[in-house]
Amino acid sequence: MIDRQAVAEASARLRPHVRRTPTIRLARGELEGMGKLDRTGELLLKLELLQHSGSFKPRGAFNRALTGDIPRAGLIAASGGNHGAAVAFVARRLGVAAEIFVPAITGQAKRERITSYGARLVEAGATYAEALAACRARQADTGALDIHAYDHPAVLAGQGTIGYELSEQATGLTHLLVAVGGGGLIGGIAAWYGGSIRLVGVEPRACPCLHEAMRLGRPVDAPVGGIAADSLGAQRIGGLAFALARAFVQEAVLVEDEAIAAAQRWLWERLRLIVEPGGATALAALLSGAFSPPPDAGVGVVVCGANADPTSIVG
Repeated sequence: MIDRQAVAEASARLRPHVRRTPTIRLARGELEGMGKLDRTGELLLKLELLQHSGSFKPRGAFNRALTGDIPRAGLIAASGGNHGAAVAFVARRLGVAAEIFVPAITGQAKRERITSYGARLVEAGATYAEALAACRARQADTGALDIHAYDHPAVLAGQGTIGYELSEQATGLTHLLVAVGGGGLIGGIAAWYGGSIRLVGVEPRACPCLHEAMRLGRPVDAPVGGIAADSLGAQRIGGLAFALARAFVQEAVLVEDEAIAAAQRWLWERLRLIVEPGGATALAALLSGAFSPPPDAGVGVVVCGANADPTSIVG
């Protein structure tokens, strides 16, 4: 497993390349309709949707690229969308080529973001797992540096720099809710905190790979579907992330698609933030009551992605 030292080293390495994203504190009067939170205190949101390319993914992608030897063929990745956009962004910043494999479920907004950075986009299969298989076959031919979306130590350490920042920005944090796809984000954050706060993984009920792995004690194939499948639709939790989750994640909760859509609307109506379904999933656990914090908890939520069609939220 990666540790705090790996995350700290990644933070120093990434400082010239990624944004230190802001937080916003919502006081009691702003938390109407959020269950126990509107009676107990404030909520802190980590606005990682303001990161380059519209999600947290450049942290891991940069850390992997900067710690590997980049061949002439450049970078290659499979992605539901956000990771692909991040790798394409990283490639442009580093002056190398990028080839991104996406499944059919990847939305148009994310496809356009990938190609806007100059990457070659390839649609391959119906799911992320099929796109990943095609990506690996292509990488074997070209020798490009493969940047896995979540199951690589450098990627996890890069994502963990969110925890590094939060530990400076939010010293009173006791609980942190994090959306889970393949597990790179929650795994990296878990490596940084090492059990010093309570981490809660949140998944759509239609994409429950961490929930099922924790229930059965090992990574297993899980269903992939619903409105957040293009960002949280990993069929199986990453092995590295699962080891960290088993050690340091206290709970994995599931939310319905309707709760995710409601969280997207809440973020727009209250804060004027356009957030994609995956980015709103962690907040959905609070709004829906799937997770109820104890009294006097210092609760934080990572809002991790913005790559959505605005008309799908604001009409």
